[in-house]
Amino acid sequence: MIKDMTMYKKTETYPEELTNDLMEKFQSILTGVGEDVNREGLVKTPERASKAIQYLTHGYNLDAAEILRGAMFKEEYSEMVIVKDIELYSLCEHHMLPFFGKAHVAYIPNGHIVGLSKIPRVIDVFARRLQVQERLTHEVLHCIEDTLKPLGVAIVIEARHMCMMMRGVQKQNSVTTTSAFTGEFEKVQTRNEFLSLVNSNLH
Repeated sequence: MIKDMTMYKKTETYPEELTNDLMEKFQSILTGVGEDVNREGLVKTPERASKAIQYLTHGYNLDAAEILRGAMFKEEYSEMVIVKDIELYSLCEHHMLPFFGKAHVAYIPNGHIVGLSKIPRVIDVFARRLQVQERLTHEVLHCIEDTLKPLGVAIVIEARHMCMMMRGVQKQNSVTTTSAFTGEFEKVQTRNEFLSLVNSNLH
């Protein structure tokens, strides 16, 4: 039986006091750059911007380690597990402009595995904060390492930064790559296997 999808409704809730406070600040910003906050196209912009910034930084209210612990399972599998091409979106803490790209994460279990969807969720927790790519890379790595206690963790992040594309040097095709490795991935052979699989087109 096909369910009526028109009955599905996704709602987002935001604290009223914080939302109103941020709305006032966004109104001041718009006025400060010379805009008329009463014109039709901007009347609701402060409210939208208030809710948008709360959504884009909601990672501060989430516990990445708890997300992993909620889906850990005992398993004797001890080969490499890779989740690659994970989309990520974050805000640079220097200019509050977006950076976006892909993350590739691997770990070698040591008695426990984790639900595969939890790894992208961990990335989202840290990405939905004001960030720099270097710190984001290490935060994801250490969260998985400290929580799962695996034999090793590897992560590579490739991202484009709007602060380089829209302002400053305005380089449109530059990509920033960061990586970090622990445990077994510090061995050249294991690391190379991970990088080879990340670059492959098995799917």
